[in-house]
Amino acid sequence: MITLDRRQLQEIRDAAEAAYPAECCGLLVGRGGLSDGLRITRVVPSPNLAAEEGNDRFEIDTELLVGLHRELKDGPERVVGLYHSHPDHPAAPSERDLEGAWDPKLIWLITAVEDGRAARTTAHVLEGEGRGFEEIALRVVD
Repeated sequence: MITLDRRQLQEIRDAAEAAYPAECCGLLVGRGGLSDGLRITRVVPSPNLAAEEGNDRFEIDTELLVGLHRELKDGPERVVGLYHSHPDHPAAPSERDLEGAWDPKLIWLITAVEDGRAARTTAHVLEGEGRGFEEIALRVVD
């Protein structure tokens, strides 16, 4: 199970609406693991480097990712996942998401945006052999 607080979810929803009709994206920092409960501690927005290529893709800034790994090195937190939005599409991983999945340990939060308004948000991990995603429970707390 993944836990994040309402404020963090609102940050993601706000970014998704602001980026519409393009996708927003960013990184998730947290503690723990899926077996013992993963807690999101920080949402780190990234510019979508692929926004000009179309509204159905995203690319996280590699410099942001590397810098975040350096910042978190030797600490209790780590990059645990990423988030992005799906404008006018469901909050489910797409084929393009599967093609771009680079680390099976990362969680993927996806927020559907319908007509400019953030809707459902879901969490996913790559299945064992990387042929698809599996939805996992997402708990929002105050």
